[in-house]
Amino acid sequence: MAEVVHELLGYKSIKIIQRPEMFAFSLDSILLADFTKIYSKTKKIMDFGTGNAPIPLFLSLKTDQPIFGVEIQDEVYDMAKRSIALNHKENQITIVHGDIKEMHHFYQPSSFDIITCNPPFFKVTPDSNINKSDYMTHARHEILINLDEILKSAKQLLKNNGELNLVHRADRLEEIIVKLHENHFAIKRLRFVYPKKGKAANAVLIEAKNNGAPGSLKMLEPLYVFDDSNSYTEEILTIFNFGKL
Repeated sequence: MAEVVHELLGYKSIKIIQRPEMFAFSLDSILLADFTKIYSKTKKIMDFGTGNAPIPLFLSLKTDQPIFGVEIQDEVYDMAKRSIALNHKENQITIVHGDIKEMHHFYQPSSFDIITCNPPFFKVTPDSNINKSDYMTHARHEILINLDEILKSAKQLLKNNGELNLVHRADRLEEIIVKLHENHFAIKRLRFVYPKKGKAANAVLIEAKNNGAPGSLKMLEPLYVFDDSNSYTEEILTIFNFGKL
């Protein structure tokens, strides 16, 4: 499979290695990285299911603190690791080859301030339309890990009041809220993502605090991806850093 080196959208100082027919970073990953707030207390960040590392690379523009990206698939892990080296970010970003569910064996419990995750969105059912590519199947369907396992792993690694930042399908929000509550996470910020005005939301961005006190949820204004002419909205272009130096 042919590899290409792309700029991370409009961020000309950041390069990322991709195999377009196998694995490329998604809009969801960039929206999640933009949504994730880095606080003054933030000292250590982990990205679950990092893929080819767009979230760690984007977050490295917002903080100098250590970032860890976990990826289980061999070739995707290799791409991520080489993307980090290409950007000379090895002193800040560490790519870990392993299973999210096993990370508590390698890192101290309650040692991370922020965990980000763009998880597989789809449950596996007899009617699931499974992609022929193992890479895309594992990225999109809950085969290697599911929502319950992600929350359990995040719970083990996050500090008390640490933040879990998720992007997920809007039609699974009710389930996500219930499972976050069961695991003693309190949602603090929530933002719906719409393809365009007049359409139903298809994604949701969530910041949830580990063992956080209930209440003080901020419902942020909607994020629209396209305008009426089917061009990216000004906000999306700003997130992408298009038109900027």
